[in-house]
Amino acid sequence: MTELHLCLGHPVFKDSDVAAVAAREGVPAAWRQAFEKYGTTAPARVSGDFAVAMELADGRSFLAIDRFAIQTLCYRVVDGRLRFAPRADALSDAGAELDPQAIFDYLYFHVIPSPSTIFKGVLRLPPAHCALFEHQRLTVAPYWTPSFDEHGGESFADLREEFLGLVRDAVSSRLEQGTTGCYLSGGTDSSTVAGMLTKITGRPAETYSIGFDVQGYDEMEYARIAVRHFGTRHHEYYVTPDDLVAGMPMVAASYDQPFGNSSAVPAYYCALKAKQDGIDNLLAGDGGDELFGGNTRYAKQRVFGIYDALPGSLRRRLAEPLTDSGLFDRIPLLKKGASYVRQARVPMPDRMQTYNLLMRMGLDQVFTAGFLGRIDAGEPDRQQREVYATCPPASLVNKMLAYDWRYTLAENDLPKVVGSARLAQVSVGFPLLDDRLLEFSLKLPTSYKLKGFKLRWFFKEALRGFLPNEILTKKKHGFGLPFGTWAVSHAPLKKLAADSLHSLAARNVVRPEFIDTLLNEHLPEHPGFYGELVWILTMLEQWLQAHAPSYRVTEN
Repeated sequence: MTELHLCLGHPVFKDSDVAAVAAREGVPAAWRQAFEKYGTTAPARVSGDFAVAMELADGRSFLAIDRFAIQTLCYRVVDGRLRFAPRADALSDAGAELDPQAIFDYLYFHVIPSPSTIFKGVLRLPPAHCALFEHQRLTVAPYWTPSFDEHGGESFADLREEFLGLVRDAVSSRLEQGTTGCYLSGGTDSSTVAGMLTKITGRPAETYSIGFDVQGYDEMEYARIAVRHFGTRHHEYYVTPDDLVAGMPMVAASYDQPFGNSSAVPAYYCALKAKQDGIDNLLAGDGGDELFGGNTRYAKQRVFGIYDALPGSLRRRLAEPLTDSGLFDRIPLLKKGASYVRQARVPMPDRMQTYNLLMRMGLDQVFTAGFLGRIDAGEPDRQQREVYATCPPASLVNKMLAYDWRYTLAENDLPKVVGSARLAQVSVGFPLLDDRLLEFSLKLPTSYKLKGFKLRWFFKEALRGFLPNEILTKKKHGFGLPFGTWAVSHAPLKKLAADSLHSLAARNVVRPEFIDTLLNEHLPEHPGFYGELVWILTMLEQWLQAHAPSYRVTEN
């Protein structure tokens, strides 16, 4: 008999018989039925967010998580037995050591991408993957890969009608028992969810926004535009530097491994405000950019794609030799052209890391020799290339979308929202990541996602008349915060950052001279730019203080 060991999330069973079992006997019984009927291919017939761990009738163990890793599973093999848990730190009690490579990956990506975790020997299932453990051997593989139909023949009007219906259904299906509210940044995604929730329920949605009383960072006015347009019941909270002093150690410690998304702390205060108001469930707008082509880098990389379309002889015999000669660099009007050629020559996905601050500063300037001797600086690039290579044959835009489902959504944005909401004791749903909307996005023509250089053309046009025009034309900001500015001007926050970075240097991870230069020169001169680096170093140290206070890199 198939034995269920773990069952998380909100799975939706596509098989009608299995769905009937879920309705009649509950989700665990439905999973057993699905595995008895389909074996290890069962997860491919399930949508929604889920994590499941089963012992099959033949003694094999099987793990699987949803397509975007909204639910997570970590695992390790100890004494020939498979152990698993939703969190990596739950598996670190069997002598797991911290992995210096994972620390480097964290500082490179600001997160630790799956399958690695901070602990040696503890791994995390990537999104849309499953693991089969038999005869003391573990096999990990995807159970689902996207397939793009880039030349759909349906009319815009038909697609628009279908899309709006799917959005409505997706929001409706995520209304749980208790009170449901919405995050509201004032962008197209969160405004769509809030407006649809109000329309579905027939009463004002409870919406929650975070602001910052710093010029150039506060986006509250756009949230208020959505509030006035849809008539939601709005709640605002302005995060202060004192909130960061209190919240950064708490949020850092709440994650099972270092996590550096700088929106996590503001997102926590947003969820906390909702919890204090009696909200049990929050709907988030994440996913619209990555399904429908809304990130500026999609347009930017299309510009570089023009270079790839030039005849090879023109590139090799003229543009590249002139660029390499340095002649363009000496002519102001052509200097930008030289920079363009240099970036365009870098293949994807490496091109997207051209401005990686860690690499541009020089690893030997940042890290100690002892730490560098324990890591492979080329590993992050190799991992990205492998993931990009597994993206299905498609246009540049669609390959970038599939790539972002892994690195932007599953590894970064979703853990930010899920983790911060969990800390506030609020559940969270992602209507725009509904599998029906995902399948819909796969059949949209490429030009409907990026029309020329117009981002999210279809998404915005389909919502024209539903969303206010001001929101349709605004630039996306989300919950970015002025950490660098505050870390220079607010004494307690400045002390928290300085103490954290000096403590990290004492662990022999980063060079003390680099920390001194970063805090005393770079940060005061360019707080908006270098603040992000100070943030991720601070959050790393705060996690170490909570989970591995004695960690130190020994000399070779």
